[in-house]
Amino acid sequence: MKQVVQNYKSGELALLDVPAPGCKADGVLVRSAYSLISTGTELMKVSEAGMSMLGKARSRPDQVAKVVQSVAANGVPATYRKVMGKLDSYTPLGYSLCGVVEQVGAGVDDVKVGDLVACAGNEHALHAELNWVPKNLYAPVPDGLTAQHAAFGTVGSIAMQGVRQGESRLGEVALVIGLGLIGQLVVQLLAASGVRVVGADPDPVRCELAERLGAAACGDPASAAVENAVAELTDGHGVDQVYLAAGGGSNQPVELAARLSRDRGRVVDIGKCRLDLPWNAYYEKELDVRFSRSYGPGRYDPAYELEGRDYPIGYVRWTERRNLACFLDLAARGRVDVEPLISHIADFDEAVETYQRLKDGELKAVAVLFRYPGPNEEAAQAPEKEAPAVTVPAVRRGTAAPSPARAAKTSVRLAFVGAGNYATSMLLPHLAQRDGVELSTVVTTTALSAANAKRKFGFEAATTDLDAVLGDPSVDAVFVVTRHSSHAELTRKALLAGKTVFVEKPLALSEDELAGVLAAVEESGNDRLQVGFNRRFAPLLTETRKRFGARTGPASLRYLVNAGRLDHGSWYLRQGTEGSRFAGEGGHFIDTASWLLEADPVSVYATAAPGNEDLQVVLRYPDGSTATISYVTTGAPGFPKETLDLVADGKVLRLDDFVRAAVYDGRRKRWVSSRLPKARDKGQSAELAAFVRAVRTGGPMPVPLESLVATTAATLAVQTGLAGDAPVTLTGAR
Repeated sequence: MKQVVQNYKSGELALLDVPAPGCKADGVLVRSAYSLISTGTELMKVSEAGMSMLGKARSRPDQVAKVVQSVAANGVPATYRKVMGKLDSYTPLGYSLCGVVEQVGAGVDDVKVGDLVACAGNEHALHAELNWVPKNLYAPVPDGLTAQHAAFGTVGSIAMQGVRQGESRLGEVALVIGLGLIGQLVVQLLAASGVRVVGADPDPVRCELAERLGAAACGDPASAAVENAVAELTDGHGVDQVYLAAGGGSNQPVELAARLSRDRGRVVDIGKCRLDLPWNAYYEKELDVRFSRSYGPGRYDPAYELEGRDYPIGYVRWTERRNLACFLDLAARGRVDVEPLISHIADFDEAVETYQRLKDGELKAVAVLFRYPGPNEEAAQAPEKEAPAVTVPAVRRGTAAPSPARAAKTSVRLAFVGAGNYATSMLLPHLAQRDGVELSTVVTTTALSAANAKRKFGFEAATTDLDAVLGDPSVDAVFVVTRHSSHAELTRKALLAGKTVFVEKPLALSEDELAGVLAAVEESGNDRLQVGFNRRFAPLLTETRKRFGARTGPASLRYLVNAGRLDHGSWYLRQGTEGSRFAGEGGHFIDTASWLLEADPVSVYATAAPGNEDLQVVLRYPDGSTATISYVTTGAPGFPKETLDLVADGKVLRLDDFVRAAVYDGRRKRWVSSRLPKARDKGQSAELAAFVRAVRTGGPMPVPLESLVATTAATLAVQTGLAGDAPVTLTGAR
């Protein structure tokens, strides 16, 4: 299928061929009929992409702050790779469309194949021929409303949420500053609510259009026309509400809002304009400044948007989806007229040229629609999973012979399932440059990420069909780098297909999932498995361990992980489907401790600070050694992420965030430092080299399967220990 994309680094716009998305549960696959270009938001993104790197930094100081924090936590080289990887990737455009339901996922019962729906979301209602849309981000189109008019549903919801934030009442007077697409819709919604509207925009054509659509008067904000109209309609008191629907760097809109508002009026920011509020003006009138967050309640909440959890109507009357349905109903009944807003309709094949004409000013428009061709591709389905729990199951290898390692081959052929941030920043850059490695196929459920990975790393093919890859005899090994909830099931399938498997941590989120993986090993006889526990391969740590030498007595290990807080909306926070944060990454630290202590734990005790995610995990080992892992999210961002001390036999091993390390032996102190100052090598490259070597030669896997299982079971036991507030014995531990 085709999709409009942009490279934020170069500014390049393209109509790209990408794999069709799969249809997942709790959503529908929609074939686009019309999608709407937001001439404000989207053109701002297009313009930003054309800026220099300095210009991009100035336009997004919030992202610059994140880069600075990442440098402090991960070092310059890793941060540079991550930032350049994100910049030099295709990003999607679009967030408002109408199309026909082509496939219905499990859990959806309000629409059927062939129904017309309006769709929302900058990850789900893209300028693409096919989109998978979660059930809270679409609404059925009422009878009598055309597809091209229904394509306005999302921007209509944005305007509607802004009006709701203004709490307009019959007979009031409102000022709308900025008469672009959103402003025009705000004018109509206010007029339909019995509010008299004054519009302000320097474009006389837009002013005339707003007056035709219900505004009492409009004019250039720099002239006296707007002020005179407000004075006449309000008897000189000022307007009850001001809606800021303008963009740009001028502070004129907020100054005009203060000047023309009544005492204790409301100012609602809908657009992205400068907000240097003149303190005296806003204080003296005690103005109520409000922000309108996109389409309404539910926006940016993964539980609502992705997991389909609706808000009870008794508590939240107008959610994203209810706003969308309400706007469609108003349009169907003629209370809102979007036809006069349509300046141009372009065939989807002309998407790049249309954006360029808009950017250059050749095409002056309020709203532009893309018109899509009829059905021409079939969609593919994709799986899903979930769970949490405890025990160290025995590893039993069956008698059936797995597919043999291809020792005679000059190259190892690898397939990737998943191409997210970790895969593209920490794994693929090492593999793409490695001699004797061929990147065969990348499999994703979202088309654009597969296309990006194919372009950047040289995969031969991109697809959404996992079964085709597992059935391909030329593929030697499969990397599973998807979200945590799918790891165990995808690993199980790949093992049964006879593939060597590299799965990012965690291997499993529950005892049942772990048992399923081991059942696949027993059934197939294929035990060729590696979990991405990379820290044991870090050159600095391996060298320091060598200098520490063998020990004779029990050891005490302390591992402080200054994990930090996650951004709101991060999928790591979805414990219902993706497990706890520690379940997701705690295996890293347990594996490192067990490798240093040369044994697997026999018991786990875990305790948590009330009200946050800070954990203390104590592991006990067969020889009496202990490891304490302090996993904290409330520490200072500037403090190193990982520090480790190992004490035994009168010696101390000290690791400082994989930048430097030392061994204290009696009175001596021997430093081991990273070759590059502040460069953190956490072992990914060495781990991948060991994995590729094992695949090529058919030799032992880098980490014994029994160790991977023990680490996974210990990680799962942490949650059990927290629930029972007691030590958990790992029965069957070696």
